[in-house]
Amino acid sequence: MAGKIRRQGLHANETVMAWLFSAPALILLIVFLVAPFLIAIALSFTDQRLIPNPNLPTQFVGLRNYIRLWEDEAFLRGILNNFYFVLVVVPIQTSLALGLAILVNAKIKGMNFFRTVYFAPVVTAMTVIAIVWAFLYNPGEGMINAFLQAISFGQLGPYDWLLNKKLVFPAIMLLSIWQGVGFQMVIYLAGLQEIPVSLYEAAQIDGANTWQQFTKVTLPQLRNTSIFVILSTTILAFKLFDQVQVMTSGGPQNASMTTMVHIVQVGWSQMKVGYASAISIIFFLIVLVVSLVQRFVLPDEEEVR
Repeated sequence: MAGKIRRQGLHANETVMAWLFSAPALILLIVFLVAPFLIAIALSFTDQRLIPNPNLPTQFVGLRNYIRLWEDEAFLRGILNNFYFVLVVVPIQTSLALGLAILVNAKIKGMNFFRTVYFAPVVTAMTVIAIVWAFLYNPGEGMINAFLQAISFGQLGPYDWLLNKKLVFPAIMLLSIWQGVGFQMVIYLAGLQEIPVSLYEAAQIDGANTWQQFTKVTLPQLRNTSIFVILSTTILAFKLFDQVQVMTSGGPQNASMTTMVHIVQVGWSQMKVGYASAISIIFFLIVLVVSLVQRFVLPDEEEVR
């Protein structure tokens, strides 16, 4: 009996210590994530403004903000652009990341240099990258137009990438793929280094060529890594903001508008906090549904072992 009481006491002490160690993180999570989200839900049913006006007190407006969303051209364009971005960037970036990971995983002299080169854009501030690429896209003196004209002997360009409604979003996609591919590359590289060499040796003994080793050994062994990469890249793609805000602010004529940019413009520039909160809630639900669908569609970790 005494031993049982002692074990219960130790278990209680461990529980208390666990909560004490978790408390700082939980407090920060509640203060900076849970509480603002609950406040946003409440504000989404009001006409709250960024700067309160004593003569125009905040009023409860019910579902008016949510109904207004479906008549907001900028919001609808932003949602469409977000899905367009995800459908194009995620598969291309994931494929390139896998290819680069296989390349830099090769036992070739100087590969550490290439790993650094490919990963450098990830740790560079997106604002800096966006400004540099805005110069590259310059129709008069940008290097991209100069390169296109050089390789086509003057038949292509110059193009006004950031002011052309058809070109502006693909231009932002190209920048984003270049900037983010290094992050997924490092994840795939870690996955590649966890694959037992004995599997490749067995495949070679069985007469498998390089392509068969890739399809029968590498891809199955990287399936869990690919699930993580696809889910994380999709969420990051939906958060598209910095490069659009710096380079185009959603223009021209909402051609490069995204939901995050629209939220900032409505909540900060137009000072309509209530309406911006409604947009945020709907956007959160959309991303949540997409993530859940991906989670159910992609196989569980236990299923792919």
